[in-house]
Amino acid sequence: MDGAGHPPAGSAQSAGRLIGREYDLELIRGFVDEARGSGSALLLSGDAGVGKTVLLDAAAAHARGTGMRVVRAAGVEFESTIGFAGLHQVLHPLLGGLDRLADPYRGALTVALGLEQGPPSDQLLVSNAVLTLFVQAAEECPLLVVVDDLPWLDRASAVVLGMVARRLNGSRVGLLGAYRTEEGTFFGRAGTPEHHIRPLDATAATVLIQDRFPALAPRVRERLLAEAQGNPLALLELPIALRDTRRPLGAVPEVLPLSRRLQAVFASRVEALPATTRSLLLYAALDGTGDLRALAPAGTGPAGMRELAHAERAGLVRVDDGTGRLTFRHPLTRSAVVELSTSHQRRDVHRALAECWADRPERRAWHLAQAAVEPDEAVARLLEQVARDVVRRGDAGGAVAALLRAAELSPRGYDRSRRIAEAAYLGADLTGDLRDVPRLLEEARKADGGRAGPLVAAVAAAHHILLSGEGDLGTAHRLLVGAIEMQHRPYDATDTGMVEALHILAWVCHVGERAELWEPLHRALALLKPEVPDLLALSPTAMADPARMPPSALGVLDGLVASLDQETDPVRVLRIAVASLYVDRLAGCRTALRRLLRDGRDSSSVTLEIQGLVFLGRDCLAAGAWDELRTQADQGRRLGEAHSYQLMSAEFRYQQALVAAARGDEATVRALTDEIVLWARPRGVGAQLSCASHARALAALGRGRFDDAYRHACAVSPAGELASHRPVALALIMDLVEAAVRTGRLAEATAHAAAAHDTGVAAISPRLAMTVKASAALVTDDDRALGLFEEALAVPGTDRWPFELARVRLAYGERLRRAKSTTEARIHLGTALDTFESLGARPWAARAGNELRATGLSVGSAGATGLASLTPQQREIAMLAAAGLTNKQIGERLFLSPRTVSTHLHQLFPKLGVASRAALRDALADGDA
Repeated sequence: MDGAGHPPAGSAQSAGRLIGREYDLELIRGFVDEARGSGSALLLSGDAGVGKTVLLDAAAAHARGTGMRVVRAAGVEFESTIGFAGLHQVLHPLLGGLDRLADPYRGALTVALGLEQGPPSDQLLVSNAVLTLFVQAAEECPLLVVVDDLPWLDRASAVVLGMVARRLNGSRVGLLGAYRTEEGTFFGRAGTPEHHIRPLDATAATVLIQDRFPALAPRVRERLLAEAQGNPLALLELPIALRDTRRPLGAVPEVLPLSRRLQAVFASRVEALPATTRSLLLYAALDGTGDLRALAPAGTGPAGMRELAHAERAGLVRVDDGTGRLTFRHPLTRSAVVELSTSHQRRDVHRALAECWADRPERRAWHLAQAAVEPDEAVARLLEQVARDVVRRGDAGGAVAALLRAAELSPRGYDRSRRIAEAAYLGADLTGDLRDVPRLLEEARKADGGRAGPLVAAVAAAHHILLSGEGDLGTAHRLLVGAIEMQHRPYDATDTGMVEALHILAWVCHVGERAELWEPLHRALALLKPEVPDLLALSPTAMADPARMPPSALGVLDGLVASLDQETDPVRVLRIAVASLYVDRLAGCRTALRRLLRDGRDSSSVTLEIQGLVFLGRDCLAAGAWDELRTQADQGRRLGEAHSYQLMSAEFRYQQALVAAARGDEATVRALTDEIVLWARPRGVGAQLSCASHARALAALGRGRFDDAYRHACAVSPAGELASHRPVALALIMDLVEAAVRTGRLAEATAHAAAAHDTGVAAISPRLAMTVKASAALVTDDDRALGLFEEALAVPGTDRWPFELARVRLAYGERLRRAKSTTEARIHLGTALDTFESLGARPWAARAGNELRATGLSVGSAGATGLASLTPQQREIAMLAAAGLTNKQIGERLFLSPRTVSTHLHQLFPKLGVASRAALRDALADGDA
């Protein structure tokens, strides 16, 4: 919000007024006034000590003066690993409104806040519940939520509040937050207005220091001004550290950085307090909740409150009379309190706080962990349970922190290794921290005496190898198989670790594309009791041999796809999408994938965002949304390369290569597929090698290089068979058949069309049913071919695959032209041409256009306008529409679906310069004239 020409911003308080903050105050008061009427959010950023908290105080005071209710909270360093601790702070004054929430919202909040036990809460549901609670509170009077120290908010709270901040318009709720510029935060700042608080300019800084410290010697004052560099906190606090304000200039520390100098200032102010007051502050600092009950072990009776008053008078803390909560006026005060204590004192306080919060298992576990000196399995188990709880609430970062601390407290090497390895796996699978995985796995290995790690270590290592591409696929496979076969038999189907290992093994096998890789998985599934989980049972066919997927398995998959609207587990959503990929059911996953992509962005989960982009890209590819696909793939590649997701980056290259192939950009196809092969071949990633061959075959086919197309298609699956463990072969059925026919390999073409028919893939999806019929027509020389093409085009639902449908129409039109059925040929060739042109598939449009010219029609050039720019198909549709026929009637006459007719009309209106059907007749008449 700062722009050129704005006055320099800064903040400092003196005698109830702010010096040098006129512009900032005007802006913030304007924000409060706007939020009071229509809801809004604003973030303040700036260096430590620049005055963000003072401006928050001013905003809160202005809000109260206008009749707004103000709720305040602040991130707490100790609580940064405790899921939803910050949200509990924010919502504590509003919890009386819980009963007014709808049951799903009330349940989500009570579970997230740890008030009740229940199933895990979806972050989106929690954010909706928080927004509703805010809006309800604002019905009585407008509400301002003020949150300081955003970087110290726990991840789960920061994500939820970030989602709420972007949805406050029209709510009479304002959210004002602050964070240090140099510190990162999980609060999603994208889309939220920000205002950067600048240091004071030289004039304001001089006014401030002279106003507050008039007795300073000029030389000392000038030195402090130079050292502070406009930082108000330094200007206000450094003089206090100077016991003799007339001391010589050289007595002022010169080499310490500003942050350390300020921390020393705070320490000196804390040291001046009585020992009992410092003890109370240590309880408050290590607890971090602001709840005065946490001070009870140190004494909070009348005597204790008198002792606490010393800190209040010193300006270090304040106790809110309304809420009874204690807050430190600056986070460095809390740091100074802790630094001035001994380790023995800190452990004693943590033990006392663990007893104080005996009814809050998560908080109790963390305090016990901080109090522990020696390994303690009981505390380690408590922290491991904390990790389980918080990961179900969507806080993967908090779970990793809990597991790593649990590992430090593990007495046995095996348990330490297992917990470190699980932290590594969560880092790879949910948080996207791939670069930390090797270090953690090495620590896990050393913790267990260098022996082969536990199952979870193998899973984490394989996951890392697979995603990052830093090792070969064979290594990942051996790690997993070895760890699985070391487990007790029969394998336990209720053991989440075992099931996860088998899922990752299935993925490794799928990417490897070799039949022998699957054999250990088949053996393991046979030993899994009492029964194999549904999604795991689908893996051997959906991922390995989808061409032979039985109807019963397809039925199970259809049921899973239908249930996605209620599915909240992102990993399960992704696995249903994987199972749907090769059997043409991704369209049914689209809504869930978009939700997953949005949640991944909101929660800063790189893994979810990248994998969501992968499957949405495949869906766009099938649906002909190629421009959207290119945008998504570009974004996915950038994310993948930034976070070392090499496998995903290769997938995005494949998607981009397919679009380039269909559009005739052979240079791009060559560059992308060369990159894929260069990466995949030495690592044994067969799936990506097949993908590269697919893109190369399509590019060659479009350009009429049929020998090359045949060679690339056969590299995926030999002519005459649909190779098992090569799922991409399902996408190349018609490619291989057409390339074989065009190169005189009729026997091979016939064998491949027969293999597709005999395998039964036509029963899998409309696209495959159309492909099988069209392939059979291509290898049939007599009149039966026309009937087969008609059967292919009559398959319902094929318009969901526009490129494939247009290719069948092109092949049919070519056959009709050779059979002298010129009128019908023009219909199909014209429709195919329109589709290819709308997709930008230039080589295919050129083929269709050449065939249309061979029927005696002239095809409009790209530079033509008006009636000359219409394809024959478009011209016929325009004439029928001008005559008053409906889309349905036109479709019946031209053998098109009403939706296709509507698409053609949408495309031809701008060519004729009209906006409606009513203007078509005049436009056509003018064109004929």
